[in-house]
Formats: sequence, C-alpha cells, structure tokens
Amino acid sequence: MSLSNEELQRYARHIVLPQVGGIGQRKLKAASVAIVGAGGIGSAVIPALAGAGVGRLTIIDDDLVELTNLHRQPLFRESDAGQLKAQLAANFARSLNSHVEVRPIQERIDAATAHRVLAGHDLVIDGSDNFATRLAVSDACVKLDVPLVSAAAVQFQGQVALFRSRPCYRCFVGDAFDTDECDNCAELGVLGALTATVGSFAALLAINTIVGIGEDQAGKVHLFDGERLGWRSIVIPTDSACRACAER
Repeated sequence: MSLSNEELQRYARHIVLPQVGGIGQRKLKAASVAIVGAGGIGSAVIPALAGAGVGRLTIIDDDLVELTNLHRQPLFRESDAGQLKAQLAANFARSLNSHVEVRPIQERIDAATAHRVLAGHDLVIDGSDNFATRLAVSDACVKLDVPLVSAAAVQFQGQVALFRSRPCYRCFVGDAFDTDECDNCAELGVLGALTATVGSFAALLAINTIVGIGEDQAGKVHLFDGERLGWRSIVIPTDSACRACAER
C-alpha cells in the first residue's frame, strides 16, 4: 500500500523514526481497527489513531452525549448534548485526517452481536464501561483470532492489556461479571485526566502492535495508579478451564 505525497508530508515525523519508517506507516494505513466506546478512553484513542494514519476506524457506541461526560471526553462540546457519540466521534476523526476511512456504528455490543460487528478488523480496542460488554468483546475476539487491547479507568486506577486469544480477558476477570450490574465510573467516579492517560497508553500499545515495535505485550496487564503516579505490570495467568479460550 503506497503513500501519497501529502501523506508522506503529513506523517514525516513518524517516517523518520527508525522503528516506524515508510514500512511501518504503510502498515498503519493498511490496518482496520474497531474502537468499542467513544467515551473517556475513546476520546484519547480516536484522535491518536486517526492522527497516526490508521486506514480504517470503526467507532462503536450507542450512547448520547451528556454534560457529565464532558470533563473526560474532549471529543464533545456542550452543544453536543443529546447527540449520538459515535457519529460525532466519526465526524471528529474525519475532520482530523481525511485519509482515514471512518465508520460509526450506533449499536450496543453484546454476546449476540459482537462477532458480527467486530469481524473483519485487524485489532480491537475496548474502552467500554461495563464488564458484560468487555466479556462479549473478548469472547468474540478469541473466536475471530483478533488481538484485543482492553483499557479501563475508574476513580484513580487504570489498566491496559493486550490479549491474543490465550490468555484472554475472561482468564483475567473470570465469569462472575457477565451482567451489566457491576460497578462502573457512573457509580464510583473517575478523574478526567486519568482516562486520557489510559487511552493514550492504549493507543500507543495498539500502534506498536500494528507496526511491530518493541516486545510483544500480549498476556501482560499494565496498571496505573493515578494517586502515586506510577505504572507497574503483571503477567496474566492462563485459566486452564476458561470457557472462552481453553480449547485454543
């Protein structure tokens, strides 16, 4: 996949990086990424990937903008209240980079729809705000054999992990969270700047994965403490009885 003269100029600061170069930038242009959630994490992921030149972005979210979103979701403005997040986020990405193909999907992902919605992508980034959606996305990615970057932020704590089928996200959290009744940031609160930190890290992890920069981070979760301002990483053990990935 070739780069136009305009793209060569636009991505010049990428291309001069030895870890990226023209080959890496063409990999980004050829990539198709699904982003689940256009909320706080998505508000950092979407500009980063569109700006980086990821060729095709699918933005999946069925929510409307609310005033309570604005402290952590800079994709939106006060005047956007009541409008669909997916469409607004897609408009933002298109205005940032006309070379990126953006498709909004105004639909809530669940176990019945995840496989259909996520099929055909090279990588999925999940920034949704509940365990039921996260597990449905993870199970579908396992079946589709698509890498998954899972990112979450609540209160002052953030986490980002890359999963390649096994171990999977279900290995990490177990089967107890397959409902929408678990806590999320609406009940517990979240610092606005934290979601930007976590979302930017998730975007960096996704770009590194697509281009092939650094060591493979699959099966490792990166934890951020927003009070002590530090990262640490742990290896995720494989659950030999996991009902999503054990057969793999």
